[in-house]
Amino acid sequence: MTPVLRTERLLLDPYTPGDEEGFVALFQDVRVSRWMGDGPVTEAEDRALFGRVFTKVYAENLFDVWAVRRDGRLVGHAEIKRTEAVGGHEIVYALAPEAWGSGLGTELAEAIVAYGFDSLGLAEVHATVAEPNTASLVLLERIGFTHVRDVREDDGSTTRVLARRRRTAV
Repeated sequence: MTPVLRTERLLLDPYTPGDEEGFVALFQDVRVSRWMGDGPVTEAEDRALFGRVFTKVYAENLFDVWAVRRDGRLVGHAEIKRTEAVGGHEIVYALAPEAWGSGLGTELAEAIVAYGFDSLGLAEVHATVAEPNTASLVLLERIGFTHVRDVREDDGSTTRVLARRRRTAV
């Protein structure tokens, strides 16, 4: 079961059915969805995705997915899951544009990485980022991710694969 995580300013907790409108609004914002998966999809597809969070992901305990809240308001989405594309666990995160530029992305990414290392016992965590998404690339590099390889997508775009290894005590 997806646990509750807390940072200085954020609460990461499992979605509730009442979060559907906020989830759909987040994923329908092209400034956010352009960097998620294969990019923007229809509202119906985002609603179906939200439904699958409950009927598949939570019901079958497939991986951890969180609603990201600040001051009780849904401001983002986060997950960590095993992905064959990277041969390990990948973090996924998104914040609403009104939450950008205040360090919340760093706080969120660090919380998911720490959960992967400390709770899941992972030795390495990955992220995949579209090459033009410089804000996310800079954020991840700043918190210790390094470039592993590039993937050339079918549409000719490039996805960067990054990884961060657990720091071992000396």
